[in-house]
Amino acid sequence: MFRLDPAFLATSDVLASLALCEARLQLDARFPWIVLIPRLESVVELEDLTEEQGAMLLSEIGAASEAVRRIGAALGRPVEKLNVGQLGNITRQLHVHVVGRRPDDPCWPRPVWGQGVAEAYDPEALERAKAAARLALAA
Repeated sequence: MFRLDPAFLATSDVLASLALCEARLQLDARFPWIVLIPRLESVVELEDLTEEQGAMLLSEIGAASEAVRRIGAALGRPVEKLNVGQLGNITRQLHVHVVGRRPDDPCWPRPVWGQGVAEAYDPEALERAKAAARLALAA
């Protein structure tokens, strides 16, 4: 049975249930950022996926990429570069980060992981970000 690692509950908010993954908005207003978590039991590495699941994940990364771009546009900070990463050094459950970057973001050009302190969304910006992402993910 699939169980979401509690770390995701503390740092992200649900956006959509896709064919394979739960899509979640990372609650760090510094970046448009979606985390995809396959709803599969005991998967840690990409190699744990079947070929079909891997293809589905790649398709959902594409959808999340469009959603991240729409979040950036909705917040007045258009995305100039996408970073896609699957790390899992801290939270082992298989997940993929899709992060929108700009040369004026606080971590540019370094990776976002472990850099600075997450900034909370103000309520209105959070709703705009979630609405923009959900619209893209529903397409």
